[in-house]
Order: sequence, then structure tokens, then C-alpha cells
Amino acid sequence: MRKQRIKGRFATKTGNKRSGGTTRRKRLSSGSKKGTKAYVLIAPVTVEENVQEKGKPARNDKETDRQIGEEVHGPLLSVIIPAMNEQRTIAAVVRECSRICRDAEVLVVVNGSTDATASEAKRAGARVIQYAEALGHDGGRRVGAAAARGQILLFTDADIKVPAEQLAPFVQAVLKGVDVALNDYNGPVTRNPVHPVVEAKHMLNSLLSRSDLGGASMTAIPHAISRKTLGIIETASLEIPPLAHAKAILGGLRVQAVHHVPVGRLNAVRSKKRSEADPLSQVVLQDHLEAIRWMTDTRGARGGYPDLERVRSLTR
Repeated sequence: MRKQRIKGRFATKTGNKRSGGTTRRKRLSSGSKKGTKAYVLIAPVTVEENVQEKGKPARNDKETDRQIGEEVHGPLLSVIIPAMNEQRTIAAVVRECSRICRDAEVLVVVNGSTDATASEAKRAGARVIQYAEALGHDGGRRVGAAAARGQILLFTDADIKVPAEQLAPFVQAVLKGVDVALNDYNGPVTRNPVHPVVEAKHMLNSLLSRSDLGGASMTAIPHAISRKTLGIIETASLEIPPLAHAKAILGGLRVQAVHHVPVGRLNAVRSKKRSEADPLSQVVLQDHLEAIRWMTDTRGARGGYPDLERVRSLTR
């Protein structure tokens, strides 16, 4: 079966092979200075696959871009990076995000920083939104999403340098119709005991009848959403990722774990005494409780689950 080369604009690993054949790639100049990496174009699907999936004739990338951009005049992609005192890593993170595709903006929401995070981000080419005060956990996501102009929003962190080749699949998934493209990361489930945050992610997906997602969650980065998703889950809910996650699934959006990025291994270990409680874990657990409360508020006391044959009124 002959594959049709379809232009894309995403960074991909060169020299990699897919099972069943080698993906055809073409290296293009990125227009950057000598010594920088070039963009790599990849044919994502064949003509036959496109027809089979969509039930209509295949479109080329120019037609796709026209449809994506016809309602909103802005970049295709907005990458949102909250940052607080991350001057050592922010420039490298911004540069990787800038390589994902040509039609992109990188927004760094610098809040509560006392170092050179903002200037390093600007020097690397980011659009910087700055607050003197700390916005709190995930507050930067909400602020960045409200300011973003792109039709796809990709979220990542300032302290983890994820290669552009590992970020591009999330953007590609949204282009192909996924509303929320999650990191296919389950967390360290083999540890004994399992971390309570890992348990909470699995539990919430089970309550949402999406146990197929495992521990994939909007709490973890990287993940991408469509602008349509932002309208349904509301920008404010991004401050509480499990709540945004629940709203997306119960709102009928297409939520998928699309690509595995081992953020647990990439993330720098932050030192703390074993006897001390982890305040961040406590925040994330409370976020999951808020998601469950929203489910019971909107779907009844049992969150939409039946009570079967119990007649509670007769036992009073």
C-alpha cells in the first residue's frame, strides 16, 4: 500500500522506525541560525487510513490548517508553562517547546519569582506574563490559558525539559480529533505502598467509568487540549486539574492517553525529610476530593451510580 506524504510541522525523532515499516521523513530548514535543530516533517496517516477514520476523502495539510484557523486568528499552538524560580531550566524548556511546530507561541507565567526566570524566558523567545505574587498551585495554568491565542493548548512544567519530539504527539492527537490528550503515565504502581496521589488518579478514573485511562490525568504533564475543551470545562477549572479532568469526561469530550513520557524519572527529586508530610501531595488529594464533590453535586449523592435494590426510606 503506497503512503501519501502529508505535510506536518512537528518535531519528530529522526531515524526511528515503526513496526511494519519505516516512516518517511523529510528534513527542512527551520530558518534558525546555524547549529540549531531543523524541523522534521512526517506523514501521519495514509490516504486509505484517513478515509477509513473520517469516512470522507483525505484532505491535505493546507485544507486542514484552513479549517483549524478559520474561526480564531492566532497561532495553531499555545504552550503554557507556569514558572517560579526556575532560572536554571526555563530557557532549555522554552527552546524545546519552540521546536514543536512553527506556528506556535510559548507563554511562561512567571509568578512569585525572586530570580531571573522572567528574563531567561524572554531571552529564549517566550511571551512572559509576570506576577510579583505566587499564584498558587496550578494558578499559572489558568492565567496562561486565559491569555493563550492558540487553538491547541499544551501544558508542561518549567523544571522538566521534555524534548520536542516527546511533546509533538500530544499536539498531533488533538489535530486528529482528540479533545484532551493525556500523558500515558500511570505512576509507580509497583511500589509498596503505592503513593496516595497515584491511587487517587486511578480511583477518579474508575469513578468516571474510565478505568482504561489507568493513572493518566490532567494533573500530570505534558497534556494538550483543544479550544473547544476550554469552553466546556471552563478556564477556572484548570486551577484544579482533577476537576477539569472530570468535567471533560462527563462532558462527553474525547479524552485519551496518547503518549508515554516518564515524567517521574525526568523530574528532579526534591529533598525533604521522611518524617515530614508532603504539602503538594495533600493539595493534589484535596483537588481529587473537589472533583468527586462536583460529581455528586451535578449527578446526585452517588455521583450517577445506582443504589440497586436498597430502599433507604424503609430503614429509617
